[in-house]
Order: sequence, then structure tokens, then C-alpha cells
Amino acid sequence: MGLKERLNSDVVQALKNKDALLLETLRFILAGIHNREIEKRAKNGSAVLTEEEVLEVLTKEAKKRKEAAALYEQGRRDDLAQKELAELKIIQKYLLAGLSDEEILKIVREIIDKNGIAQKDFGKAMGEIMKVLKGKTDAVRVSAIVRKELQ
Repeated sequence: MGLKERLNSDVVQALKNKDALLLETLRFILAGIHNREIEKRAKNGSAVLTEEEVLEVLTKEAKKRKEAAALYEQGRRDDLAQKELAELKIIQKYLLAGLSDEEILKIVREIIDKNGIAQKDFGKAMGEIMKVLKGKTDAVRVSAIVRKELQ
């Protein structure tokens, strides 16, 4: 079962369980996926998204929630910030099911060794690593691991 199918299945469960927050969040995600399918169809005629493209949509939605929560906190709207953070937690459940920190560290070490990346080349390291990990995990997690590894 692909990620999109899992999301659709979870929408049905959220409806049955009357979980409004989960349902709303999943519908936003599926709307984002649908919009991405429309964009893809306009470009090349095929509307089928790969798992990586679905993960990219999830990553984008997670980033939106993080930014919105930070802005709400600055504006002292803790109620809205908490809602955004709750939605982020739901999205991360789907996003971070992929790679553990150990798996990320292994990939980071392989790429650093293969490319001979020095301590001062953090940007180069992140560029090469995110080519491999894009859509599979959160860039903030990867950044923390890369910083630690390059020290």
C-alpha cells in the first residue's frame, strides 16, 4: 500500500472515529497531493505521483505548519499555534516513518567519504545529501546530523 492509499484509508478511519483534527489535516494533505497531480498532468500528461513526490508534498505541508506555528506564537496566539503543532505531529507520523537517525547517519557518512567533503563545506555536504534524502526525511534532522558529523 502506497502512502497516498494509506492517507485515504486513514481518512475513512478518521470519519468513523469522528476525529475532526485528523480528518481536517488528512484532507489538507490530500488536497495538496491532488494539486500536485494537476500540476504534473499539465506538464507531462501523467497525473500519477511517485512516493517521493507524495513525500515532498508532506514535507511542504509540514514546513507550512512549523512556520505558521512560529508566527502564531510570535503573535501570542497560542491556541492557533497549538492547532498547527498538532497538525504537524500528524503529518510527521507519515513523514518520519521512513528513516531512522542511524540510517541517515550511514548515508551522510557515505556521501561525505565519497565526495571528500571537509568540515568547512557544510553547504556542499547538505546539497549532496539532500539529493539522496529529499522527500524521505526532514532537512532539519539531516542538518543536525551533518553538523555533528562534520565537527
